[in-house]
Amino acid sequence: MKYFIASRWRNRAILDPLVAQMRAKGHDVFYFVEKTSTKHAQDLDPETYMKQYEAIKNWREDPYCREVFEQDLKGLKENDVLVLVLPAGKSAHMEAGIAHGLGKKCVLVGEVEETESLYLAFDEWYPSIDEFLQSL
Repeated sequence: MKYFIASRWRNRAILDPLVAQMRAKGHDVFYFVEKTSTKHAQDLDPETYMKQYEAIKNWREDPYCREVFEQDLKGLKENDVLVLVLPAGKSAHMEAGIAHGLGKKCVLVGEVEETESLYLAFDEWYPSIDEFLQSL
């Protein structure tokens, strides 16, 4: 299986070990942190990187934003399963919607703090990363 991880950059402390464990189980994982456009940010504190990213003034014309968009869209198309790890931001939720629209299997991982009817688009739900990993 080929998995696309959707979450937020600020979750790196839980995402890095998740991706390592998935790969140890033999799975191919698209992890946005490792992609070409974000290579420069891997050594930055997640909060520092996000403050820089969120400060981009003209996001519609910014070549970095375009590159991130294109690499993520390509990743969504090339993978079989989207895994949305909560808490997640707007971009990750949009990726989940795109994956659902593409007919990809969608998996939700994490505590759902409030009712969200559109989470019914997910094929599976695991309250914790450990429970998700056990399912692989």
